[in-house]
Amino acid sequence: MLTILVINSKGGSGKTTLTTNLASYYASKKVRTAIMDYDPQGSSIQWLRLRPDEAVKIHGANAAPAKGAIPLRSTHAWVPADTEITIIDAPAGTKGMLLQELVRKSNFIVIPVAPSPIDIHATADFIKELFLFGGARNAKVKIAVVANRVRNSSSKVYESLERFLNSLKLPFLTSIHDSENYLYAAEQGLGVFEMDGPATIAERQELMPILKWLNGQFPDRFGSRLEDNAPSPEGSKKFAMGTQNVTVLSATGRFKNQP
Repeated sequence: MLTILVINSKGGSGKTTLTTNLASYYASKKVRTAIMDYDPQGSSIQWLRLRPDEAVKIHGANAAPAKGAIPLRSTHAWVPADTEITIIDAPAGTKGMLLQELVRKSNFIVIPVAPSPIDIHATADFIKELFLFGGARNAKVKIAVVANRVRNSSSKVYESLERFLNSLKLPFLTSIHDSENYLYAAEQGLGVFEMDGPATIAERQELMPILKWLNGQFPDRFGSRLEDNAPSPEGSKKFAMGTQNVTVLSATGRFKNQP
């Protein structure tokens, strides 16, 4: 089983949106998928309850500690033995022993960050904590950062974070825009990859750099089930009018714009 940890100590970074859309993508590819929701708000678990009966099954594990409980081994929740991918929705403010525990059990860490100076500064501090106290320095875990809830396609606000990430050789994968389509999908217990038609082409495109980064780490395990299903160039051009560009990282480690 492979585990993807979606985490940022700063609240409001859109961890649940990323968690649910990653989970729904893998489920749509017939990969046996589970979500472990460590957030006391239980947003991912609530999303699972909204999933229609005809949607592919995603197992949900409520891993949030009971009020007043020690948030460590007693919070472990069961997932089926045949689960292939588990995605962890971590709570805001994760630190100390819980942070170490989540890092230990993860193969990949995706850190969403909102586009404000306060959020970016807090995320840089969290990444330092991840390495200094979370055990990421010694763990065999792949880490990447994603801009989330972006309203402006300009990447200037991220320049200081980009320099910091480059110094650590961490990739900045993509920008996820603050689109109502994510909310519309969530209200139905779905992800944007499960919604038909051209309405979510832009959202699927901007999520693909994350999926390509993750899928590139384990192509032999899942094979063709994780093939790229990004929209065709013709469909993209038809929908491109009125949409913003997606910021991704080039092979040289610098930003480039991808329509």
